[in-house]
Amino acid sequence: MGYTALYRKFRPITFSEMVGQEHITKTLKNQIISGRVGHAYLFNGGRGTGKTSAAKILARAINCLNPKDGEPCNECEICKGAISGALTDIVEMDAASNNSVEDIRSIREEVNFLPTKAKYRVYIIDEVHMLSIGAFNALLKTLEEPPEHVKFILATTEPQKLPATILSRCQRFDFKRISNEDIIKRLEIVCKESNIEATNGALSAIATLSEGAMRDSLSILERCIQDGENKIDENKVKDLVGIPKTIFVSNLLEAITKYDVNKALETINQMLNEGKDISNLIWEMIKYIKDVLIYQSTKKIELYNEEEKKQIDEFAKNIQQERLVELIDKLSELETQVKWATQKTIIFEAGIIKLCNKQASTTNNIEERVKKLEQYLKSGNIGKMQPIEKMQNTQLEAQRYVSNSKQNTSVDVNPSNTNKEKNQAKLLKNFANNQNSEEYWPEIVNDLRKNGKIVLYTNLLGTKAKQINDMTVGIEFPQGITSFGKTVLEKPENIKEISKLISIACGKEMQIKYLIEQNNQNHAISKEENIQNFANQSDIPFNIIN
Repeated sequence: MGYTALYRKFRPITFSEMVGQEHITKTLKNQIISGRVGHAYLFNGGRGTGKTSAAKILARAINCLNPKDGEPCNECEICKGAISGALTDIVEMDAASNNSVEDIRSIREEVNFLPTKAKYRVYIIDEVHMLSIGAFNALLKTLEEPPEHVKFILATTEPQKLPATILSRCQRFDFKRISNEDIIKRLEIVCKESNIEATNGALSAIATLSEGAMRDSLSILERCIQDGENKIDENKVKDLVGIPKTIFVSNLLEAITKYDVNKALETINQMLNEGKDISNLIWEMIKYIKDVLIYQSTKKIELYNEEEKKQIDEFAKNIQQERLVELIDKLSELETQVKWATQKTIIFEAGIIKLCNKQASTTNNIEERVKKLEQYLKSGNIGKMQPIEKMQNTQLEAQRYVSNSKQNTSVDVNPSNTNKEKNQAKLLKNFANNQNSEEYWPEIVNDLRKNGKIVLYTNLLGTKAKQINDMTVGIEFPQGITSFGKTVLEKPENIKEISKLISIACGKEMQIKYLIEQNNQNHAISKEENIQNFANQSDIPFNIIN
């Protein structure tokens, strides 16, 4: 007899042998005992959770000559024929490769014939969501008015793809992901019967890697004994699957949190030289961070030895939860980029370098804070009466972000990001100090140039800001203004931009008003010349059109 894979050798043959689906097996057994078996079932759930196994057990149980407590005896002629595949009354069909109308029509023709040996003719259609629209329509009529001697068991991983007319005619059972504890218990039984020596750490690693699929866990276990040695430890499992050791993951994340690019790249090279898979590495990093977050909250952690727990404890003490959440978000984005990249190693290393960039990380925080401040200003709450404590807390928070930004001394590879951060930090500082607008109006004008708003900048050169009242700031034009400049400044989007900058600077919502006196022609010409001269000096193709 040929070799049989572990997942086939240890496929459950009774409901009691199924793992982690007691809520389903109990109901099915009660239906069999009471004689209230439905004519159509839909088994839904992830891969390796027992859908096909349950379907085969159910098909045998309702036809068994000597059922006991809703279980098939697996000893009678019917059960043995079903297990060996010789019984033609139990038909298994894979809808992934048999999804045409003709395939379903053949079933419609067969259902009119009585079963040859068994009590019921049972059709098990796996991956039923793969049927074509025409095939679903052909199946619908049979499901609607089935003969008494016919039962249908449909299995799928994607029930949302089934027509509502099919779903409404089936009893639906949702198979859950199997817990790691249940998988480990089943693996212990398999190892005992197969003379495999496996450590607790190895079984825990296999259960985690299987992601709730019993079949996957048996496949991983089988890979670990293909070298002829029936001894398995955690390192052997990780080496075969391409998962990096915990110490490497810990060192890499420590380097990232300390913004140590050299150490991070050195650790990556070590892992890649050992043949570790990049996708698995990112997955392990995300999982490790998740475990650290859980440890910070509960002080509990599983699947780690004592030395690894000490590392996690030390790591958790020196990093904030916000930073960990940010890393999970960035690593998830990096995982997607790596998945579709042709040069996976380059993309991965570039992503890690970016995570080690302290300046970039702080920029994101400041940008987020500025957005919140802008929303707060738009709400109009600052301009209204409010508790002093609330205003002080907001100012203190802004000061803290500014203080943090000053401590960052690393160089950002993107100069525009650095300038943007500095400009935003200035605005936050002004907000925290709650200065008057005229004191830093020149800075606001200069920031317009740095942000690329050249036309606004040139038309506001030489202007002055003057606070008219608690809600309005006036902008004076001592050198006059051209008709072109007046048109530019009165555009709604430009008024909104200037008002926003002044509001952030003043710490409350403010409006602007242009204080324009009668301009003489000389002033107008001078202004046009200033604009054109600036454009020429900046090598910008720019023409004044009145």
